[in-house]
Amino acid sequence: MKNIELIAPAAAGSAMDALARLLQRVIQDKRLMNSSITVVDKAGGGNAVGFAYLSSRPADGHTVLVTPFTIITNRITGANPLSYLDFTPIAMLADEHVAFVVNANSALRSGRDLLERLKSDPPSVSMALAAALGNANHIAVSLVGKAVGAEPKRFRIAVFNSSGESITAVLGGHIDLAITTTGLVGPHLQAGRVRVLGVAAGARLGGAFAQVPTWREQGVDVVFSSWRALIALRGISPEQVTYWEALMAKVTAQDEWLLVLEQNALTPAYLGTDATKKLFAQQAEQLRAILTDLGLAR
Repeated sequence: MKNIELIAPAAAGSAMDALARLLQRVIQDKRLMNSSITVVDKAGGGNAVGFAYLSSRPADGHTVLVTPFTIITNRITGANPLSYLDFTPIAMLADEHVAFVVNANSALRSGRDLLERLKSDPPSVSMALAAALGNANHIAVSLVGKAVGAEPKRFRIAVFNSSGESITAVLGGHIDLAITTTGLVGPHLQAGRVRVLGVAAGARLGGAFAQVPTWREQGVDVVFSSWRALIALRGISPEQVTYWEALMAKVTAQDEWLLVLEQNALTPAYLGTDATKKLFAQQAEQLRAILTDLGLAR
C-alpha cells in the first residue's frame, strides 16, 4: 500500500505538528489503516508553504493536511493566493483556545498589568506569535487590546514558524509575551517556567489551566479560539472523501485521542465533511469582517 503523507504546515514542535503526530499515533496504535503514515513538517509563510506543498501533490487521496484557520485568513490578508476553496474539507478535529504567556519571572504579573501596558505604551510589550499575522493568536491579542482602547497596529510583534519557537523566545527572556494556543503551554505551566495571564475562552479550562483566569473574568469580553481541521486536495474522489471522513470519526472517538486533548486543554470538536464545509464558509465571512476592522484585509 502507498504511504500516506500527513502534512503539518509548521515546524517540528509546533501545535500543528503535535496534533498531526497524535493523529498518526492513534491511527497506528488502533490499526485503523492498512497503509503506513508519515508526518511531514512544511514550515514557512504562515502555513503557506504547507498549503502549497499539498496543492502540488497528486489528487489520489494519499496526502492530507492538518490546518488551522489560516487556510481562510491567509487569503483574506493577502498572505497566500490559495484559500479553503482550493481544497476539500474532510473533518473538524478539535478547538484550541488562545493563551497569553509570559516568563515566570516577568514583571507582568497579571492580566491587568498587561492591559495597562498595552493601553499606555503598546510598543513597550514585545510579542511573539506563530505562524502569520491575521491568525487566531493575532486576532485574539488585537481584540483584547481594542477592548481597553489600545491600538493593535502599534503592537510590536515578531512572527515565528511555530508556537514552540514563540514559547522558547519567552523562556529565554527574548520576548515579553507569547500569544499561542494552549496545546504546548501546559507542561511549561505545570513546571513553573511560565505564567499565563489570561485565556480567551468562555469559561476556565481544566488541567494545568484550572487556575488561569479568562479575559472575561478580568473585565475584557473577548472569547476567541482556533480550530484544527483536516483537508485534502480538491480533486480527490467522493469515495476517498468518504473514507477519510469515516476514519476521522473513528480517530476522534478513541480514548487515547480524547485523553491527550484533555491533557493539552483542547476541546473535542469533530464535524463531518458537509458540516466542516459549511463552517468554513461561515468563518470566511466572520473573519473577513474582523480582519477588515483590524486593517488587515487586502
